[in-house]
Amino acid sequence: MASDVTPGLASPPTAVVITGGASGLGFAAARALAAVGRPVALWDLDKDRADDAAVRIIAEFNTPAIGLAVDVRDLAAIEAGAQATLEKLPTVGGLVHCAGIVDTDSLDGMTEESWDSGIAVHLRALPFLIKAFLPSLQAQRGSAIVATASINATLGNAVNPIYSAGKGGVLSLVRSLADRLGRDGIRINSISPGQIMTPMLRPSVEALPQGYFEKRILLERLGEAEEIGRAIRFLLSDEASYITAAELVVDGGNISSQR
Repeated sequence: MASDVTPGLASPPTAVVITGGASGLGFAAARALAAVGRPVALWDLDKDRADDAAVRIIAEFNTPAIGLAVDVRDLAAIEAGAQATLEKLPTVGGLVHCAGIVDTDSLDGMTEESWDSGIAVHLRALPFLIKAFLPSLQAQRGSAIVATASINATLGNAVNPIYSAGKGGVLSLVRSLADRLGRDGIRINSISPGQIMTPMLRPSVEALPQGYFEKRILLERLGEAEEIGRAIRFLLSDEASYITAAELVVDGGNISSQR
């Protein structure tokens, strides 16, 4: 690789599609990527929220951004979303799968519908998302993909078995896809966040005793979404050019803790 690579940037700065891109970790990733000049497509269930997030990206970074309403549980919607994205951002060279939902009813409240929905969002969507953009990824130098997993893929958690199963599947699926995509020079990695203060986590933080999560974490604090966004940007960049099939754990020292 060239020695003058700009930190956090793919060369050339191809566009990145981010599912769940209008809020939380997805929006943090979009901001991190736009900050180094990479155009972003923000996919979200809510069209207005996606549009608003894109407007904010443009205003802050003067980088191209679009918002699209796409339900990644619907395979036809993924195909349509890919077509609409490529009409506006034809050089897609990066994918970030951040869309997610969390079940909180444990085994007792699990239903066929909640299982199917959770697995469809976290796990099933990923390969079909890649298939929809594969020709563009093949055409761009340095294309890369990041799938969001979780430390729950490793740690036992009675509260959300569907989420945990989906994220565990992501780790295995990424390793399998890396073998196939490597033939085209496309990298794919997973990132496993720990306890990150996002809209998804906030209700639990507010409901539990103060310091409930922090007592286990070696750095003794919750993570910020921006810290995950920067890690995703790294994995998509030329700085990570020899990293594929890997899991990057960003958890402040949670998994390794014996506290």
